[in-house]
Amino acid sequence: MLTVPAPAVQNKQAVMLKSMILDLEWFNGDRTKFEDWWRGTCLFLKSNRVTATDDRITTILACLRGGVADIYA
Repeated sequence: MLTVPAPAVQNKQAVMLKSMILDLEWFNGDRTKFEDWWRGTCLFLKSNRVTATDDRITTILACLRGGVADIYA
């Protein structure tokens, strides 16, 4: 028999998982930091269930600040 956790337990698990994923950082076009930034961005999108293409694009563009990245934002 399959047991489903109570809603309070599910909410606690969701909050705990969400707190493990850091908020998105700004990206200024520094190529040496791109891989780490991109990995964090992909984890953020997946953990927050951002699946619509337009939403993913908007989220990524919102994190581009300064330098070459600012041109694309």
